[in-house]
Amino acid sequence: MENTLSLDDLRGILIACAGEDNALDGDISDVSFDDLGYDSLALIETAAVLKRDYGVVLPEDQLTVLSSPGELLSLINDRPA
Repeated sequence: MENTLSLDDLRGILIACAGEDNALDGDISDVSFDDLGYDSLALIETAAVLKRDYGVVLPEDQLTVLSSPGELLSLINDRPA
C-alpha cells in the first residue's frame, strides 16, 4: 500500500460512520470498539467507507475478530499492495 492510513484518518471515518465523537479523543489505538460504543453495524459501515474512499477491501469475517482501532489500522496498513 503506497499510503498508510493514520489513526486520525480512521478516527474521522469512525466518527462519520457512527456519529460518536465524545470517546474518540486521544490515543484510541488500544481502546476496544465495545468501550468506544461501536457495534458490528458501525464497523461494517466503516469497512464500506474504507472500500469506497480508499480501495481497502476488508472481508466481514475479518471485521468480527478486530477488537480495537489499532488492530484495524494494522490490518489495513499491513495488507499487500
